[in-house]
Amino acid sequence: MSDSSAKSSAIAAAIILAVIALVFLAMPTLVLALGEISPWLGYGLAGVFVVGFFAIFWLRGLYQRRHNGPSDQA
Repeated sequence: MSDSSAKSSAIAAAIILAVIALVFLAMPTLVLALGEISPWLGYGLAGVFVVGFFAIFWLRGLYQRRHNGPSDQA
């Protein structure tokens, strides 16, 4: 991986983490608001946020593997 590629990956990861941090700061308010309508809506929203956090990085890794080719480095 080249230096500019590593820097680009680090910047992208930092932006993703910052956006996710802002979403997780708003999550309690949203979950409580939905929980007043139905507790299951609150549970569902919390689940979507948690699964979404991992899904973003999984999709990003999948994209990088397809466009950069397989890597023999561990």
